[in-house]
Amino acid sequence: MKNKILVSFILAFSLQAHQSAAQVPTSYSPVVDKEPFEAVKKRLSQQKPQAEERFRKLLNERYDLADRPIPNINMTRGKKIQGGVRVKLPRNVTWDQLANMAPDEIKQKNLWPAGFYPLPHELHQEGGMLFPQFHIDRMRQQEKRDLARFDISYQLPDHFLPEYPPAIFLTTRPDLGDVSKGQVVTNDNFYELFNGILNPKQLEGLRLLVRPTMQQQFNATADRRSERPSLGVTCFDCHVNGHTNAATHLVGDIRPQENRRRIDTPSLRGVNIQRLFGSQRALKTIEDFSEFEQRAAYFDGDPVIAAKKGVTILERGSEVHTMSEFQALLDFPPAPKLDVFGRLDPAKASDAELRGEQLFHGKARCATCHIPPYYTDNLMHDLQAHRFYQPRNILGRLTVPEGPIKTFPLRGIKESGPYLHDGRLLTLADAVEFFNLVLGTKLTEAEKADVVAFLLAL
Repeated sequence: MKNKILVSFILAFSLQAHQSAAQVPTSYSPVVDKEPFEAVKKRLSQQKPQAEERFRKLLNERYDLADRPIPNINMTRGKKIQGGVRVKLPRNVTWDQLANMAPDEIKQKNLWPAGFYPLPHELHQEGGMLFPQFHIDRMRQQEKRDLARFDISYQLPDHFLPEYPPAIFLTTRPDLGDVSKGQVVTNDNFYELFNGILNPKQLEGLRLLVRPTMQQQFNATADRRSERPSLGVTCFDCHVNGHTNAATHLVGDIRPQENRRRIDTPSLRGVNIQRLFGSQRALKTIEDFSEFEQRAAYFDGDPVIAAKKGVTILERGSEVHTMSEFQALLDFPPAPKLDVFGRLDPAKASDAELRGEQLFHGKARCATCHIPPYYTDNLMHDLQAHRFYQPRNILGRLTVPEGPIKTFPLRGIKESGPYLHDGRLLTLADAVEFFNLVLGTKLTEAEKADVVAFLLAL
């Protein structure tokens, strides 16, 4: 009898200790597989439709998702650009009324528009790299690699995303225009496209940028999220053609999971003039960024799980150097209405664009951070948007203060939607409304339209 009591006590104590340990916050991902792959796949595949429906519902509550492009304005290769404010207002309030309220009043009355809250990942409790379907389809066709996940799929509508494939412009060969020839640059065609245009070091750097390497969700281990063991992902799976396809994942340098932030993949165009890399990481060189991505960001910032799944350690003096040398050649698209100082040429610009430029440098206060000719100050700024709302949990994402965000360049901005570091703003008109509230500039409807007109000319 005493032995039975002792065994029961030990079991109860062990269970309590296990439960307590499970509740202790940890910086590390689980390393040991506790469930067979087929069981994980079956369970998460069954949950996928419900998870996607929850996110679609969130998008429809926040935004007008209709396909309404701006007339007569296209991206470089012809894709239409979506126009209009898509963030939905709370009932019985207008944008002008919000602009005339103090942050505390908006907060107390719960009037902060839903689309201005941080945007969570489609499956925030998991996160990880998530690619638009058009890129998944192209990689299946072109490289026989599968970037689909069995637990979740990308949900933002294609018409808000950058054109695919995007154009490529080189700082060293502006005479060539778009050197992509309408192709997605991969391991299959990079040599054919760039041999004779790049020097051998740059060509080697491009080869490394299109080489698949293991990543948290795409690898050969049993805790992957691809149906078959994967060769991994490439730098250009997100930064397609040195630009972006708006692929997303979560920042790897924040814990716990609810505080991690969605990342809208930034363009690599113009990295040669930038001095900070990563929306909040403030990495100082493109070399740091290239190395950081494969060592850390690919594995949620966890070197232990990276060792398990197969991290690629880049050699700084040769591999990282050559990758960075190619990235430094990626140029912004041409802006024929801008002069050598990055300002509008009055002989080429419309009246609305000229008025918008004046507002940009004046009342709208945009140029405080976005300085010509590339429209960045290469600094970070805290917008303090949390002044306007109470903390809440949005599909697993806590809306806590976000801290300083990098000032991204605005050159070529019309080709880089959606906007802000997490992609919460679907159009440039949304971005103007957001900053009109955050900066308290009180622009009129006509003035906001003029600022958008100017941004489209950059």
